[in-house]
This record gives sequence, structure tokens and C-alpha cells, in this order.
Amino acid sequence: MMYTALHFQRTVGKTLLGLVVLFLFTSHTLLGQTSMGPVFEEGNAAYNEGDFGKAATLYEQVIKMGQHSAALYYNLGSAYYKLNKVAESIYYFEKAKRLAPNDEDIRVNRAFAQNMTIDAIEVLPTSQLKTLQNRVFSALSLESWALLTVLLAWLLLAAIVAYLTFRSSRSKRNFFALAMLFIVGFIGSFSIAMSIYNQQEETVEAILFSKKVEIRSEPNERSEILFLLHEGTQLQVLDELQEWQKIRIANGSEGWIKNGSIRRLDAPN
Repeated sequence: MMYTALHFQRTVGKTLLGLVVLFLFTSHTLLGQTSMGPVFEEGNAAYNEGDFGKAATLYEQVIKMGQHSAALYYNLGSAYYKLNKVAESIYYFEKAKRLAPNDEDIRVNRAFAQNMTIDAIEVLPTSQLKTLQNRVFSALSLESWALLTVLLAWLLLAAIVAYLTFRSSRSKRNFFALAMLFIVGFIGSFSIAMSIYNQQEETVEAILFSKKVEIRSEPNERSEILFLLHEGTQLQVLDELQEWQKIRIANGSEGWIKNGSIRRLDAPN
């Protein structure tokens, strides 16, 4: 039994480095989600009074102050929606969705904003396995999965300490069972959090802010024009070559944009 407890400790030690990295990332994000203070409330007051331009300016100030939250991005997206600024509205609704993937208000208002775009792009169908994975991944935000991982790690350590401390065979069995439960949960949540993090790092998603751009087959102006895109379109940036960017849209179509005005969703603001 002592060997089992030491095995638990070694397992925790092996994942500690990755957990610390994830925890530091989460802590940095959560610090930005603390109370946003009077400027945010002033923005809300301006929004309620119908002064959407002032509200948007104040919300942008809050972001420049280093504050970030789903509520802030949602309010800013709503203000830009009222101002008929398509790209800005979709951009901030998408950022809000990343922090609160299951928020119904964000989902509905994001759909309204997307209806203002000119391009109607059908999303490629996904397999049942991929759909299930997406549902699991989107059950919580990345920050929430990371917090759950940290919580389970602490509970696992507490169960190990209790197992080593208590003398009763019954107590040891109970804490051993708890430790097994916590380690399974820890590995699962840690794996999901790291998968989401790596996915976001590897996939550069962005919103197109250019009014209209030509998508070409090659990164030169002599190549064929494949299609046109308009502001508010969500896309992935696959590659860059000087002033050219290779992009992919939701239906799988790819091409090159020259000097396109694109804002990445992983940007600070």
C-alpha cells in the first residue's frame, strides 16, 4: 500500500510542470476578470441611455486597462451591433464566446451579428466523433477546465495525505478509492484543457475587417481570383508571405489575401 501511495506522488510530480504552466496561464486570465470598476459601469449607463458610441469607447478603455471578461466583450459586441459595425460586433461576440462557450445570450446575439454579413458560408459537416469531442470541449471554457484541473490536483494531494495519515484499514481504503477517482478526473480535465490550449495556439482564427477583398489562388496579383470576401467573415490564417496571407473559411475553401485587414481572436483586444 505504501508503494501505491508513492506511485501516486510520482504521477503527480510528472504532471506538475505542465500543471504549473496551465495554472499560470489561468491565473493571468482570471486576474483580468476581476471587478472592472467605474469605467465599465459608466459604459453600461451610456449603453442604457442609447449612446452606443460612448459605451463602445468606454468598454475599449476598460480593455486597454488590462481587463478582460465575457461580460465586457459581450457588451462591447452589443454596442457595435447597435452601431451597425459588423466586423467589430462579430469580433467581440466571438471573444466573449471563447470565455463563456455555453452562454445563450452570446450565442443568440452572435447569430444576429453574423446575419448582417454579406457572405453566406456553409460550415463543413463534422463526424459524430468530432461533434462529441467539440461538445465535451465546449462544455466549459479553457479557463474553467484549467481551474477544474487545479482543484482536482489539490483534492488528489489531500486524499494522498489522508491515506498516509490515517491508520484504519477502512479509512485507507476509502481515501485510496477517492485518490483513484481524483486522479482519473485530474488526467481527464488536464488532457482536455491542454488539448483546447494547443488547439487555440495552433489554429489562428480571425475576423476580416476589410470591406471587400479578393481571394486568389496564389500569392501574386497575376493569379486567378477564386472568390470575394466581405467584412465580418470568420477565417483561419494558415500562412503568411510578405504582404500576403493564406486563409481558409468555414466551408473549407482556401486562398490568398493581399494586405487584408484581419484581427486575430487571440489578440489582447
